Amino acid sequence: MGPVSLLPKYQQLSTWKGDLAKMTHLQAGLSPETIEKARLELNENPDVLHQDIQQVRDMIITRPDIGFLRTDDAFILRFLRARKFHQADAFRLLAQYFQYRQLHLDMFKNFKADDPGIKRALIDGFPGVLESRDHYGRKILLLFAANWDQSRNSFTDILRAILLSLEVLIEDPELQINGFILIIDWSNFSFKQASKLTPSILKLAIEGLQDSFPARFGGVHFVNQPWYIHALYTLIKPFLKDKTRKRIFLHGNNLNSLHQLIHPEFLPSEFGGTLPPYDMGTWARTLLGPDYSDENDYTHTSYNAMHVKHTSSNLERECSPKPMKR
Repeated sequence: MGPVSLLPKYQQLSTWKGDLAKMTHLQAGLSPETIEKARLELNENPDVLHQDIQQVRDMIITRPDIGFLRTDDAFILRFLRARKFHQADAFRLLAQYFQYRQLHLDMFKNFKADDPGIKRALIDGFPGVLESRDHYGRKILLLFAANWDQSRNSFTDILRAILLSLEVLIEDPELQINGFILIIDWSNFSFKQASKLTPSILKLAIEGLQDSFPARFGGVHFVNQPWYIHALYTLIKPFLKDKTRKRIFLHGNNLNSLHQLIHPEFLPSEFGGTLPPYDMGTWARTLLGPDYSDENDYTHTSYNAMHVKHTSSNLERECSPKPMKR
């Protein structure tokens, strides 16, 4: 086994036995099926997991311009999984992750669920997250585009809420391996709303999601998109990698083509599925706590991508729930 490099809380474990226990910890909670999937699809080898992680960590000195604020084993591992254990690609993604945050400091200044802008977006259903996973074990995220009240939520706050949600979800090692699905329902999304989707903010979203985040996206599905969304898609295509383009599916009103890729038993009724209609408050309650609409003190687990803290705070009075358009 190569040189030992341990997380601070494990620094007292310097023996080979302790290092082996740490490797077990990195795959703890994974089902045997997922471990085998990681081996076959991602080239994950538990025997050299520590060496793979250390080799990525050793590359950090090549980018002194970037502040790598988190470099523990579990954190680096998600970047290796996102890039199928190609170490150079994993390091490039790790560097872009922190560089994106350095370039857009305002977006991450108060990167917590109780930030007023993020909370409004979450309460308004941006994003929705289904409780169950699809037949490949992927988490399904939903966006009902027409619910974007542009006087209430900025596009940047919606993007921040999506990125925060992914930060919380990616803590699950099963999702690091199985990945995510995104479904965007464009029903009743007006031309006026679409006019606010400028190339600059769309580029910001693409850079944040495609180029700078360690998630495996198995598909982005457009449903009920009008002609002007087709035009927007043509506009952003140059910013998309070939791999991303191949995973974007424009279904229109043909739900059968959606069901060929995501089985109806995993979808709510809005998408022709057998599950009940999606409750817009589901994911907001998960992040803000069950009493997220009360004006009392509450305790919740929030995620700060820069420092990985847990905090408690008060609900903002301005973030009371708003009826959703369906």
